[in-house]
Amino acid sequence: MKLLPMKRCRSLAFLLCAGLASGAAAQDADLQECGGVAGAPAWAAATIKAGAIYRGTVGTLPVVLQLGAGADGVGGEARYYYERRGVNIELTPFRSGQSLILQEEVWSGPMNGRLVTGCLTLNRNGVGFTGTWAKANGSGKLPVRLSTLNVMGMPLKLPTSPGLLKLRTADPLAFLKLNRAWAAQAGGKTVREPLSGVVYPRVAGASLALSAALQDQQLGHAVSALDCKSMLGSSDMAEGYDLNAAITYTSAKLVSLREDAGYYCGGAHPDNFTVGVILDRATGRAVPLSAIWPKLTDARQKALYLANLPAEVDTECRDVLRERGSEFTFHLTPAGLNLTPTSLPHVVGACAETAVLPFASLKAEANAQGAYYREFYR
Repeated sequence: MKLLPMKRCRSLAFLLCAGLASGAAAQDADLQECGGVAGAPAWAAATIKAGAIYRGTVGTLPVVLQLGAGADGVGGEARYYYERRGVNIELTPFRSGQSLILQEEVWSGPMNGRLVTGCLTLNRNGVGFTGTWAKANGSGKLPVRLSTLNVMGMPLKLPTSPGLLKLRTADPLAFLKLNRAWAAQAGGKTVREPLSGVVYPRVAGASLALSAALQDQQLGHAVSALDCKSMLGSSDMAEGYDLNAAITYTSAKLVSLREDAGYYCGGAHPDNFTVGVILDRATGRAVPLSAIWPKLTDARQKALYLANLPAEVDTECRDVLRERGSEFTFHLTPAGLNLTPTSLPHVVGACAETAVLPFASLKAEANAQGAYYREFYR
């Protein structure tokens, strides 16, 4: 599974997570409205394990909280979410005597930056924490009860897949949100993940491995969609993440898809990206271009791409693509191999036209002894 590079920063061209979001954090580094002094109390630093997960309530509302590792035992990964909404809220640790204070902060758009929306004041008990939530001015106080949650011991509510198992370890909060029944639609042709709303195709009669691979593709987009929602915080410009994924080619051994995502996650402007997917129908594994056309070098790809651009591409864009368009994502259609540029700057992103290379024109680049040769050539 590719956890869409919000993972830390690409396919959700999440330059946001390295750019605007981190810039905002740096800009608001001195934000402190919940009292106390920086860092966790000694008992928390000594007892809180990296990535420890807690489940409980704020008032009557169910929440899940994660405490990460830092110099004081709690750090940048401290966050929680209300189960009803599934949107992460960042937490910054402070201490007052033996109490752990977690300052709740949300992004409120470029004009307002990061805002403090609440203060959790917690004290340890035998199974976790008890304490209060209140606004920064001390009003609206609610009781808080949190107990340790063993995420690794929780049963899977989705079919087992490599990506789901990896997510449980790498991002347990995302796992807890997404580990639930998903809804088949259109007679099983698509599946909808209910919390993020991400819809993804399925293949009739697919092997278990291929079904798992398609689930993992969808899982990656669902993680990105939820991360996007969390980055928006309380911003008024809450557009979020929209995916259109479609099966574009099937054969006896291969299935290919094209994924087009558009998003606005609190940055300077909306953006989008295209990802091509080619999977082996039996194993569900991604098939690299070299497994089909090993002689299709980077230079050859660029030359054939430029030679097969749609006629309507104007001169200005052709010049841009000649100078900058050197990296591509690939998918298959009955018409041929589709190449879409992925390395263009945002300002000329509209020039990222897809070119189709007919299979017959690529026969000289194919491996006649390869596992997929007969899918295209006789």
